[in-house]
Amino acid sequence: MEANEAQELQEHAEHGASESSMRPVAFTMAVLAAIVAITTVLGHRTHTEAVLTQNKATDQWNLYQAKKIRASDMGLIADLLHVVTVTDKDTAQKTLKAYADHEAKWDADLKEEQEKAEELEKKVDKAEKKANGFDLGETLLEIGLVITSITLLTKSRIYWYFGLAFALAGLVMAGSAFLIP
Repeated sequence: MEANEAQELQEHAEHGASESSMRPVAFTMAVLAAIVAITTVLGHRTHTEAVLTQNKATDQWNLYQAKKIRASDMGLIADLLHVVTVTDKDTAQKTLKAYADHEAKWDADLKEEQEKAEELEKKVDKAEKKANGFDLGETLLEIGLVITSITLLTKSRIYWYFGLAFALAGLVMAGSAFLIP
């Protein structure tokens, strides 16, 4: 065996050893990429849930407002009947009684509609908090993935450890989104 061939074999062996020592780093990167993808999807779905629930809350507030306007109009008409000279007092009294009954029912309806709208707004706040947790987790995971990839360029494992630390923080943040009450 010539000296050149020996040196080439040694370099090839060192290169192969270097590649095999980077396999855990490459595997870590693949796992992190998959976790980033999952976290991204969870974040997007949670944002969508928040938007849809906000639309429902807006519709609920619109229903509340429509009923409130109707009740207000009814009250104005009743007030007007009290001050206007009416030729048929019996009909006016029946109308006022009917309006009073409607007002009592609508007051209960208004309270119910308001409670429904406020409950939907609470759901929106919860979804937004969860989405923010997923977003922060995704960001930290992506930072961890990038820092880990620097290991392949520098062959220095310190970047792998830093990347793992960021990835762990990202996992904790994304996981904590599930715990939001």
